[in-house]
Amino acid sequence: MIVVTGTKRSGTSMWMQLLAAAGLPVIGDRFPRRFIGLKEGNPEGFYESRLRGGIYHATNPDPQTGSYLHSDDTTRHVVKVFIPGLIRTDSAFLDRVIATVRPWREYVTSMQRLRSLEARAKDSPSTPTARPPELEWWQEMYALIGNASIRRLPLHLVTYEQLLRDPEGELTGALEWLGGGDLSAAIAAIQPDLRTQHHPEITSDVLDANAISVLDDLYDAIHRDRMLSPSLLQRMNVLHTRLQRDRVPTPKPGQ
Repeated sequence: MIVVTGTKRSGTSMWMQLLAAAGLPVIGDRFPRRFIGLKEGNPEGFYESRLRGGIYHATNPDPQTGSYLHSDDTTRHVVKVFIPGLIRTDSAFLDRVIATVRPWREYVTSMQRLRSLEARAKDSPSTPTARPPELEWWQEMYALIGNASIRRLPLHLVTYEQLLRDPEGELTGALEWLGGGDLSAAIAAIQPDLRTQHHPEITSDVLDANAISVLDDLYDAIHRDRMLSPSLLQRMNVLHTRLQRDRVPTPKPGQ
């Protein structure tokens, strides 16, 4: 499968929209029933499915219908799987992985907006609120990079801002890597006016200046070079160990 991953509010829905416009078969509904009340959060659709939490024994075969997705039959199918689900996903289904990234500050303000929409909507899927969002961002990004390295995933890292700044260049490279698609239709589907977060200036009550510098440098490295230097990886590991030692809340499987 072609897996689109990232944290929530990182641009995964936009990538699903663009790849669907490019003519690739997509798994997931634009507006699943429980997401109707959240349409303001993604006016062009969420394209989510039961597989958002991973493609593994609990979701495949489908626990309700018993239908099974075979890896050999779905190599060109696009599906959204958030980072915790990516880690659970069977390697046989990870033919290509596109990971989209936004700065942690934009993630914080976007999650606050999403939770406000959820509070107003009936029957909407709830978002866990136990952990500060900046820690959610860090833990999921650390898990993504570690898992991709351990399993040697075919990973294409791109920032949300890179895509909006150079849609033709980014989509040309991505579609070539994925094996083709309608480039013109994908470019035409981009709607930058839907962006709601623009580099907000916020502070953190749970991260000190050293930790914030690691988060900022991690995003900057992905945005500028898409490569992480050995020194940055070392700083990331030190920060991870420190946060674990200090018992800062971390994601649990399924969250």
